[in-house]
Amino acid sequence: MAEDVSQLIRQAEAAANAGRWDEAEAVWREVRRRDPRNSKAAFSLGVHAMRRRDFAGACTLLDEARQAAPRDLFLLLTLSKARREKGDEAGENEAIEAALAVDPYYLPALLAKAQRLERLGAGPTAAMFYRSAIRVAPPEPQWPDVLRPQLVHARAFAERHARAFGAHLDKALAAAISALPADKAARWREAASIMAGLTQPYVQNANQLHAPRLPAIPFYDRSMFSWAAELESKTGAIRDELKAALEREGKEFTPYIKVRPGQPVDQWAELNHSTRWSHYSLWRNGKPDEAHLAQCPETRKALEAVDMAVLDGLCPNAMFSALAPHTEIPPHTGETNARLVVHLPLIVPEKCSYRVGFDHREWKVGEILVFDDTIEHTARNDSDELRVVLIFDIWNPLISREERQAVAALASAARSFSAG
Repeated sequence: MAEDVSQLIRQAEAAANAGRWDEAEAVWREVRRRDPRNSKAAFSLGVHAMRRRDFAGACTLLDEARQAAPRDLFLLLTLSKARREKGDEAGENEAIEAALAVDPYYLPALLAKAQRLERLGAGPTAAMFYRSAIRVAPPEPQWPDVLRPQLVHARAFAERHARAFGAHLDKALAAAISALPADKAARWREAASIMAGLTQPYVQNANQLHAPRLPAIPFYDRSMFSWAAELESKTGAIRDELKAALEREGKEFTPYIKVRPGQPVDQWAELNHSTRWSHYSLWRNGKPDEAHLAQCPETRKALEAVDMAVLDGLCPNAMFSALAPHTEIPPHTGETNARLVVHLPLIVPEKCSYRVGFDHREWKVGEILVFDDTIEHTARNDSDELRVVLIFDIWNPLISREERQAVAALASAARSFSAG
């Protein structure tokens, strides 16, 4: 008897997999006739009843199957759908909650709960569960085809809610920050963006040496740097040397990104070995490029007058950085927050922008930007012309002169250990 039932089950499953639904249902009925308590037959006949839109009958059969397998997630989600179609709102919710009680991270149940809340008009709570579903889901290229439309909807719904919530918070915040200095006002606009779910907190992420307990400040006020005005006054001379280098030594502007074969390319695939982001090196990993510096004597004098960071094998770095038209440098982070990075804009067409963390800036020729490059940053040139800035690194002013020796010791020890 048991062997006959098992054979019928295989026959029913094969018919269903082949799309022969009437045949499959007839075989399941025979299974149920021979073994009235067979839970597989009850479940499968419940699914067939749903296909015929007999949702009351489906619920009866699925409830029966549930008694034999009360923690079966797929069964519980199928039951929730049957109850929804039957018009049993409370029953639908009970089945979804039962599935989440078994596994709070079960993606189909999270989506089902969010969809139910959306239908009920509970937008904020629905958005919360849609966001949870997106977090639980695998990376988008691995989304299951059967769930992809639901996940696309989940992401779009959560983003719409975040934008609406963000606009509401900005409006409520406007009066409170109207009298604040620009840097303080930016802090609270970012707080609103984080609260709304539009952005995450931007933290320092040093690729080599992280100095703990330093604040994550995207852009530093130029008034903190005594050399700033003097450097900016040299903009014309520095720009003349840049233009001469472009005209005379254009081939010396080499790709900034040079990932070796066999190494992970990550976000740099489009710019790897590409002159769309090129540079003319002046100092590289602590060593001067004497040939280039000989062509740029005024730039050399200007840079030697600032407090450039000095770490053997790492700093200083200085270069003319050229970004081609319609090119974006993807988000990335730098080597150490013990130093800061300075931009002196030299050639800046319209439609160029820069972001560090939450803060956006536009380059203005002759006005420095000083930033912590261990905070995620990105640059864009959406114009039809070349954009060029002088880039160099300086000591973080929040690192005391005495502490610089500790920074140097750590950097040197890391290199010696790696060298074996």
